[in-house]
Amino acid sequence: MTAGEVQPRVLRLAHVDDHETVQVGLASLISTVGNLQLVVSARTVAEVLPHLPHVDLVVLDLRLSDGSSIADNLATLHAHEARVLAFTGADNPADLRAASRAGVLGILRKSEPREIVIDAIQRAATGESIATTEWAAALDSDPHLASAGLSPKEREVLGLYAAGDKSTTVATRAGLSTGTVAEYVRRIRSKYAVAGRPAHTKIDLYKRAVEDGILPAPES
Repeated sequence: MTAGEVQPRVLRLAHVDDHETVQVGLASLISTVGNLQLVVSARTVAEVLPHLPHVDLVVLDLRLSDGSSIADNLATLHAHEARVLAFTGADNPADLRAASRAGVLGILRKSEPREIVIDAIQRAATGESIATTEWAAALDSDPHLASAGLSPKEREVLGLYAAGDKSTTVATRAGLSTGTVAEYVRRIRSKYAVAGRPAHTKIDLYKRAVEDGILPAPES
């Protein structure tokens, strides 16, 4: 590193998988990346809980042999304010839908090339949503997405805002004031909450926009 360059922040990880070969494989992969550090590798969610204050991301296998459910595991991790990336080899659409509904940052196949795995982990560890084709397919096939009943203007605002535009840009493009945009976003969040599909963050709003066809699903 030359003078003046900023050292990348080390991103700390927890890995939950009940297959030793997968644990060893991911640990080996992470060890090759300078800004990733594996804090703990465990077979159950309960084992990583004491470490959560010290990690940036939990990489979670969806199907564990301890009898735990996907929804319960994610509820436990989210109660501790953990970011979660699903890392799975399963092809069960119900598992993928359950993970998506429970609020994972993305769904990543264990069979993906190392470059894709590393990139997804680095991005998710900073809070970024990982829009994979598996996640999009899970949303597309989910029969349990209750309508939020957004008006055409609310859909327009959501599409602009969730796509990444700042409030001032949304206001200009939608012909509104910035204050009105803020009110629209508040109202949109409220409607999704009533529909049982809360959207507390901008990442959540992006997911809801994809779910409802307001924004396109990520391409393969």
